[in-house]
Amino acid sequence: MKLLEAKKLTKSFGGLMAVSKVNMVINQGELVGLIGPNGAGKTTVFNLITGMYAPTSGTITLFDGSHGKTIHGLKPHKICNAGIARTFQNIRLFKDLTVLDNVRIAMHCSVKYGLLSCFLHLPRYRRDEQRIIDESIELLKIFNLDGKMDELARNLPYGEQRHLEIARALASRPKLLLLDEPAAGVNPAETAQLSEIIRKVRRLFNLTILLIEHDMSLVMKICERIYVLDFGSVIASGTPDEIKSNERVITAYLGEDAIDA
Repeated sequence: MKLLEAKKLTKSFGGLMAVSKVNMVINQGELVGLIGPNGAGKTTVFNLITGMYAPTSGTITLFDGSHGKTIHGLKPHKICNAGIARTFQNIRLFKDLTVLDNVRIAMHCSVKYGLLSCFLHLPRYRRDEQRIIDESIELLKIFNLDGKMDELARNLPYGEQRHLEIARALASRPKLLLLDEPAAGVNPAETAQLSEIIRKVRRLFNLTILLIEHDMSLVMKICERIYVLDFGSVIASGTPDEIKSNERVITAYLGEDAIDA
């Protein structure tokens, strides 16, 4: 069953065509890769899906069962509330806040108390805040970060900052999680750990995941389907085996060595 569908998605910046007539379907429960050379338009697609950019043309539809809602052009917070969360290629944590507070902030989209309850610290406020703390700690436990919840985010090792960013994205309880190069800057051991974490959170939260990544060993290992972008257009889609044997993809991006990867 479809969860997200992009049709003829296009984004131009003046005379530069960053994304051109991209068609993409993400089904519920899938783990899908989006790959391509630098500058191919991958992050632009993420920015379009999450409302950071409005498309020049084309549509993006988010499905809830058989019902579809167009989300292109909506503000980012409305798209987040609809069930889409993301991480960024360059980590965007609140580095001067604690590990716990980074996750707590993301959970406040689910608060039920009003402004008066907040000012007066009424029982509803106290109950909701305690729930947020408890749920934030449970999220941190998944990433083995609960023991560091009082540390400033900037003091975490780089790999753990990556994990915290994923935890923060999960705090909004998304249906679709977009991961933008989660393995960027981490060592091979951390990459192996990351692949297990991605599988784990997918299972625990019944997530659908769209992943941008240049580490082809990670992509080929965990993704069930892959879309390949080049110069803003989809040049191929299919299973990892189909992508590895696609001559156009090998020429544009993977190189001959990918055949034996």
